[in-house]
Amino acid sequence: MSDTLSSAWALAWIRDVQAVLADNRSELNDLDRAIGDGDHGENMDRGFKAVVVKLADGADDVQSVLKVVASTLMSTVGGAAGPLYGTAFLRAAKAADGDLDADGVVGVIAGALDGIVARGKATTGEKTMVDAWTPALEAAKAAAEGGASPAAVLRVAAEAAAKGAEDTIPLQASKGRASYLGERSIGHKDPGATSTALILGAAADAAEAA
Repeated sequence: MSDTLSSAWALAWIRDVQAVLADNRSELNDLDRAIGDGDHGENMDRGFKAVVVKLADGADDVQSVLKVVASTLMSTVGGAAGPLYGTAFLRAAKAADGDLDADGVVGVIAGALDGIVARGKATTGEKTMVDAWTPALEAAKAAAEGGASPAAVLRVAAEAAAKGAEDTIPLQASKGRASYLGERSIGHKDPGATSTALILGAAADAAEAA
């Protein structure tokens, strides 16, 4: 594992994201069918397949990779996920200055969360992807402050995101299409929080392999 994460890591991350979203497409669709349109898995799978094609020739730095992800998701992913994830990756790109050390990883996660909050106007406890990104950022900050490596920071962030996604199950949705269901949204895991955990898990996997 490296002390910093380069464009090679970022490219590997996005390829891993594409693979894991393809593997979990049906589950994400099922989660979304319970409280939304039922196409979150399909949309995310299509979006990241398009991203991988766009990045086939590589990229010069982490920021360039994240910018391609942002623009491609905005143009290919339907529903709320395209604008939300597109803005997340755009803000993450702005935070990525050269290769990423542990603090750089925190900055990228913080940028992504800021983008989602700015676009979706959501906060924690509303049964959205914010409920996965927020604990991920908190865990990442604590790990970086404790001297953890970039890979270790990503791993604790991914684990926190996965727990955050699980913790959306008992929540009643108060944002987005799921909010129309009222109490019927209780008992279902949020699909956006779930895809967040998958994306951050792929980031950690790629970092550990770097």
